[in-house]
Amino acid sequence: MPKNTSDALILVDIQNDFCRGGSLEVPDSPEIFPAVNRYIDEATRKDWLIIASRDWHPVDHCSFEHRGGPWPVHCVQDTPGAEFHPDMNLPDDAIRVSKGTAFNRDQYSAFDGTGLADFLKYRGVSKLHVVGLALDVCVEATVNDGIEKGFSVELMADGTRAVDSDKAPEVMDRLSAKGADITS
Repeated sequence: MPKNTSDALILVDIQNDFCRGGSLEVPDSPEIFPAVNRYIDEATRKDWLIIASRDWHPVDHCSFEHRGGPWPVHCVQDTPGAEFHPDMNLPDDAIRVSKGTAFNRDQYSAFDGTGLADFLKYRGVSKLHVVGLALDVCVEATVNDGIEKGFSVELMADGTRAVDSDKAPEVMDRLSAKGADITS
């Protein structure tokens, strides 16, 4: 029977290429796993929907440096770097949301062009709990879009890290000012 709950856990881009040794490694990324897995356990116990977003780029994606984009090659479809990190205890029934799948369009938010907002509203979700990588890129975009689409959003600070850790407090302040509840 499908879950129908008012809460959902969103795991943003916890993929090999964003973790230690990946092509676009987020500093201190291993530190998120105890918190992430604790939140997954909580979501499972409370029967929340669990959504795992992922960058799922085609070869030669527009965000790659050699195409004039800001990033090294990362999360190319069907490569080990695009796989969800094995230290994340992702349940089999978690819903996977792929973004950044077009050659000529980048997508940072799990909501951008994916239909996720409509799906969550259809399922009766009103509150989002967000963790993942990276705070100052895809997590921030996902939280912003979640708020803009009318969801109550909680960002669990212990389950995220930034590409630029010096900017993390500024990102948290911006998200809080927009209405996100920042917890740790």
